[in-house]
Amino acid sequence: MERPAVGELTPPNRTLMGPGPSDVHPRVRRAMATPLVGHLDPAFVDLMDEVQELLRYVFRTDNEWTVPISGTGSAAMEAAIANLTEPGDTVVVPGNGYFGGRMASMVERSGGETVTVDAPWGEPLDIDDVRAAFDAHDPDLLAFVHGETSTGVLQPDVPALTELAHDNDALTIVDAVTTFGGVELKVDEWEIDAAYSAAQKCLSAPPGASPLTLGERAMAKIEQRESSVNSWYLDLTELTDYWGEERAYHHTAPITNVYALREALRLAAEEGIEARWERHERVANGLRAGIEAMGLELASTSWLPSLNTVRLPADIEDATVTDELLDGYDIEVAGGLGDLSGEILRIGCMGHSARRSNVLSVLGALGDVLGESDGIDADAGLAAARKELSN
Repeated sequence: MERPAVGELTPPNRTLMGPGPSDVHPRVRRAMATPLVGHLDPAFVDLMDEVQELLRYVFRTDNEWTVPISGTGSAAMEAAIANLTEPGDTVVVPGNGYFGGRMASMVERSGGETVTVDAPWGEPLDIDDVRAAFDAHDPDLLAFVHGETSTGVLQPDVPALTELAHDNDALTIVDAVTTFGGVELKVDEWEIDAAYSAAQKCLSAPPGASPLTLGERAMAKIEQRESSVNSWYLDLTELTDYWGEERAYHHTAPITNVYALREALRLAAEEGIEARWERHERVANGLRAGIEAMGLELASTSWLPSLNTVRLPADIEDATVTDELLDGYDIEVAGGLGDLSGEILRIGCMGHSARRSNVLSVLGALGDVLGESDGIDADAGLAAARKELSN
């Protein structure tokens, strides 16, 4: 076999304003270029301690078991669900977005039975519907998405959902993939039993080391399991030997990704988590003001600052707009998924991408692309965004 001819690696320089990944901060890129050490090297063990403490700060928790899972956010999701779901368990899952369906699939692969609480895509779950599911099915777990990436919906009143679960002797699993580090999230105060996220959204690190935290109730359920977790790699009773006090070999951690995660978490801590939440909301408010003044509207009824879903005119396909933004302006946004496929744009406002200059760039480019459409006033959109962002 002949040696393949391989050229230089020259990916385009995009502005990432989609549902993730977001723009990586220069300090995070530099951290990835630091020397590699072994995953049991004393220097890396010290860094593991730092990463866990920083994760606790951003999660707003004192949970001992707070770690980065080696893998993308879906690995952290599966770690939470597979470890907390035993065969025969009943798990309430959301039916108002794409990632509720992924939760259901993981529950069923773990031997659990799912009960779906539905709401229209673009709307949050109604707590009365969740309560009815508890009354009818007496579930062991309640899983829900804090910020649904497919619909731009922020689930309100998380403490009411966790209280409902605990009053019925159930545990909670919260998907915080699109909120961790960018939208208010208080694991301990809200009494969340397990929460997971990803590195590439509001933290602006590359995917590959994904945050997970579990409280005492969740760890007690895992330790008392009667059957083995159906994944060796994600079995938290095994991973405790590596991320716990022993620091014993389990697998080779993605060392460079952990470097990146650490630096991204340091940036969050330096900014201050409350200030970071405020920045995301303030910058996304500018985006929302521009979108609405331009003549468009958001597709969700419960606004998620980090992920804005924009309803397009009926005669325009989302793929046409995303392609033109990418090809003509090097700006990445995404189209719709599932029930909203073809109808919306998903515009992220996350981490290092949540900046005034990025918002104005994407609004200007979007105005150019939609300029011939009826009811679109690109200039008004930019003017409204500048006014909102100057406050």
